[in-house]
Amino acid sequence: MPSLPVWIRERKLQLDQLHGVRALTGAARLHTVCDEARCPNRSECFSRGTATFLIMGDVCTRNCRYCSIAHGRPRPLDPEEPVRLARAAVELGLRHVVVTSVDRDDLPDGGATHFAAVIRALQALNPRPTIEVLTPDFRGAPAAVDVVIDAGPDVYNHNLETVERLYPRVRRQGRYRWALEVLARVAERAPAMVTKSGLMVGLGEEVEEVTTALEDLARVGCRVVTIGQYLRPTRREVEVVRYWAPEEFAALERRGRALGLEVIAGPFVRSSYHAEEAFVHVRQAG
Repeated sequence: MPSLPVWIRERKLQLDQLHGVRALTGAARLHTVCDEARCPNRSECFSRGTATFLIMGDVCTRNCRYCSIAHGRPRPLDPEEPVRLARAAVELGLRHVVVTSVDRDDLPDGGATHFAAVIRALQALNPRPTIEVLTPDFRGAPAAVDVVIDAGPDVYNHNLETVERLYPRVRRQGRYRWALEVLARVAERAPAMVTKSGLMVGLGEEVEEVTTALEDLARVGCRVVTIGQYLRPTRREVEVVRYWAPEEFAALERRGRALGLEVIAGPFVRSSYHAEEAFVHVRQAG
């Protein structure tokens, strides 16, 4: 594995910033993907009172080789979770709420109905926050995607994660085609909804493959794409093949924008990092 470059080493977690949000989510029996996936931005985001909620438990039915979230047999869904999450959003003073989940292939609809319940609970708040969901692929089932669309989130995010060639190695329980079909379905059925996706680099992809992925995302109607450096969460996950330099991320932004995409790229960019600012920018741009 290559050694950490200086622009990665300079980023350090501020542990004192983690306790407040952790205390609140812990008391509410909620999870954040920030902690479960060991996000490098979590101290910064927690210090601003923001977090990405992880619903439907903290055990995933899939075992993607880049992800540190536990995998196995999840517990049954908690019907009170939507209400507790909405209360936590109020206590944190969130204006833009990001909600993601583990994969729940054990459920008939992949958890789509539970996503919809969370969206409705947040919509009932006054003032109502804007709502961004980052959903699983639901194994390509359009009916499940429709359940989430019909609930009316402001942003529908589904991450492509990596280039098509690497799916069998690092995301073998997913399908590149399923990911594109989710985004195409949203763009077709809810053209006013902001569609969003994310990619990681550093897993062994080539520049041309990333460009092809961006072209595929533009083709299916995706509007916002985040691109960040894969950082190995623990020794259990696959190693980093290489670290992309800041100027390479800038080049990817230019390539994406030439395709009509709003691209946010950088070593520490993640799907929900500064999500509110990205949403506001896209809405203002029309």
